[in-house]
Amino acid sequence: MKRISHDTWATILGVVYLGLMVNFLVLVTAAPLMVLLITTDPVLSWPLLALAVPLAAPALTGAFAAFREFGRGEPQVVRSFFRGWKATWRKGMLIGAAAAASVVVLLVDVRAVAALPASVVVVPVLALLTVVAVATALVALAALAEAPQARLRDILKAALYLSVRRWYLTALSFAVLGVQLALFTTMPAIAIGLTCAPALYVAWANSRYTLRPVLDLEEVRA
Repeated sequence: MKRISHDTWATILGVVYLGLMVNFLVLVTAAPLMVLLITTDPVLSWPLLALAVPLAAPALTGAFAAFREFGRGEPQVVRSFFRGWKATWRKGMLIGAAAAASVVVLLVDVRAVAALPASVVVVPVLALLTVVAVATALVALAALAEAPQARLRDILKAALYLSVRRWYLTALSFAVLGVQLALFTTMPAIAIGLTCAPALYVAWANSRYTLRPVLDLEEVRA
């Protein structure tokens, strides 16, 4: 029976370490949002959740930066995470704030028109716009992690266009994140401690592939 090589073991342990450390760092840097989700009813505490989302957005860019650097052979996950977080936290918070504000306004509009006869037409449109807003924010955070120096306007324009154009990748990311959210509501310890990083990795990989037209193609293939 052929033995597993030392390099293979090192790779496996490195991936495990990456996942566990990203889980921990996301929990720490997104602590206000995590605490609210665990300790409150989102239906009642949604104003506080909307305020906490911008604070948590840079945690995603930090995680995305850690994934990218690990793929390049950088084993220092903590350093990669906080380097990405530091380079993107301002723009990341702005993206998170814009997404939270858009979703709140759209959902309030849904509730306002739900009882009207026109709701049959209006509600699906508002729901679609909500999905587009979240998709744009997700792809924009991935783009920001790749190019922190890019202008925020250019990032948002590219993210909006490409997340809609490559909707199938966006849908796959949403499906994985939806499973993660469902797991979080039933088993938060497992969702935070084990499956958070794999779900974010899938979302990052899909978003990065979505951004191929505006990123260096050789970089994306790597």
